[in-house]
Amino acid sequence: MMKRIFYFFAILLALVACEDDDSFSTSTGLRLTFSVDTLQMDTVFSRTPSSTYAFWVHNQNDDGIRLSTVKLRRGNQSGFRVNVDGVYLDNSNGSQTSDVEIRKNDSILVFVELTATETRQTEPKLVEDDLVFLLESGTEQKVCLQAWAWDARKLYDPEIKADSVIESDIPLVIYGTMQVAQGVTLTIRNTTLFFHDSSGLDVYGTLKTENCLMRGDRLDYMFDYLPYDRVSGQWQGVRFYESSKDNELLKTEIRNANYGIVCDSAALDTVGYRLTMQYGVIHNCVGKGLEAINSHISLDHCQLTNTGGDCISIIGGIAEISYCTFAQFYPFSADRGAAFRFANYRDTVDIPLLSLYCVGSIMTGYEDDVVMGEVKSKEVPFDFGFSQCLLRTPAVADDSVHFDSIIWETPKDSIQGTKHFVLIDEDNLKYDFHLDSLSTAQGLGCY
Repeated sequence: MMKRIFYFFAILLALVACEDDDSFSTSTGLRLTFSVDTLQMDTVFSRTPSSTYAFWVHNQNDDGIRLSTVKLRRGNQSGFRVNVDGVYLDNSNGSQTSDVEIRKNDSILVFVELTATETRQTEPKLVEDDLVFLLESGTEQKVCLQAWAWDARKLYDPEIKADSVIESDIPLVIYGTMQVAQGVTLTIRNTTLFFHDSSGLDVYGTLKTENCLMRGDRLDYMFDYLPYDRVSGQWQGVRFYESSKDNELLKTEIRNANYGIVCDSAALDTVGYRLTMQYGVIHNCVGKGLEAINSHISLDHCQLTNTGGDCISIIGGIAEISYCTFAQFYPFSADRGAAFRFANYRDTVDIPLLSLYCVGSIMTGYEDDVVMGEVKSKEVPFDFGFSQCLLRTPAVADDSVHFDSIIWETPKDSIQGTKHFVLIDEDNLKYDFHLDSLSTAQGLGCY
């Protein structure tokens, strides 16, 4: 046993001796190599810490290299924070460190973060600095650090308790739940709302929007090719509670949420609309794009696409739909919902579908059948009609009452599914639902 321990320490000492024998050179001909010449970070909101980025510093020479200093050229003025081989560049000490060694054919890792100061501009502004490596030989090398900073206004659990108008030329970042009280109208125009993880918009009163975008607040990338803005589930979504009514969304886009819009069950108003949506987009949600329960809704020239649940689910009530595109190409699960679902019940509760009329619309997707009509009891009203639509569902013969001038799409068609549209890039998750010139659905849909 003692002999084995002796050999172990002998080997260990030999390794240490070899390490100690490494030579360090001050030759001006030696250079470091870097995994990047310029570290390009993503856009960040001012006063908000960025994600952590990293790059390698390689010594590919046959001698070790000592670094007299590693420092940020602008010191603590740019907002960058740097860790070199486990040592933080202390901003109170000139944002630098000294006496860093890189042995021959070895590497060290550098981590970089940024918290940018306010730019006082409405558009993103370039923020850059140099991380300077001063070798013991006097040679200076650098890696450029670059990012874009964007001023934003941060709101924490904002409660709208009186009629209000929001119109902002800088983004609004919502932390927590934005809540519109019962009996109150919130109008949002020409504004982008960025919702932080698990944040959402709960409406007990009335929401009116025009030229708005609602999305998650991650501006960085999940992978080199994939920004978080193409990943579903970045925030909660918009919910209209039982007391909410007269909601109007014009030229409004909701994307990358857990759910797009939920209209909770409420007393049905057969005259007034609970939700009107024109020229709107709901795209890339984990759950349903739009779920309307016993509600009076109107959709005109809207795109509802790529959802883990149904793109649209109409449970009872009244729905008027004209020239919309419902396309179900959700990429993150094979167990995706339908493009279009309508029913006269939910769970064990009968909810009469008094009227559903759809004209000039496209309903397609990956599956052979993406249009689902569900009836629990024939004694409960189930009144619907489709006119001049493209439907990817088995053809229904001899039913002119419910179907008029229908293009019945099947997987055997030469133009079907993804081939209708200008761009369906499943690898990079890029989509453009304008119709391709060869599509058989010309004149239909939202574009």
